[in-house]
Amino acid sequence: MAQDGFETHLERQIPALRRYAYALTRHAEDADDLVQDCLERALSRRYLKRPDGDFKTWLFAILRNLYINAYHARRRRGVHVGLDDAPPQSAPADQESGLLARDALAALDLLPEEQKSLLLLVGVEDFSYEQAARLLDIPVGTVMSRLSRARGRLRAILNEERGATLRRVK
Repeated sequence: MAQDGFETHLERQIPALRRYAYALTRHAEDADDLVQDCLERALSRRYLKRPDGDFKTWLFAILRNLYINAYHARRRRGVHVGLDDAPPQSAPADQESGLLARDALAALDLLPEEQKSLLLLVGVEDFSYEQAARLLDIPVGTVMSRLSRARGRLRAILNEERGATLRRVK
């Protein structure tokens, strides 16, 4: 791939990379940093991309690996709490769709990382099972079973939360 073609392909993938990064981090600045690191890594290591490989899959693999490395580093260091951090603002009670989205994102965070990443790749970024299998270097059958478990677990978490918020009134 010529240099101009490489950069053009790279630029076209930025919106999808941002969506995926935001879905992983849930923080706009962290997502932008992650995408920037991914783009920097792709540009500096363009010689490692196989000519017969899928460009989008290669970029998403870089982004995911950077996220995993940062995730493990954060777990080793612990949670950072700033002194000036304000408590999160609550949403008005009449915004049910916002609350449902928040609950779904919170439930997604409770899934194991391997299921969460796979669910985001296939469900949000429209990766095929084959593309996701290549990206994660696992068999397609494993992709299908992890997705099934992830979707089932996500449904169970959401059903538990909805059931816990309803009270019986006599």
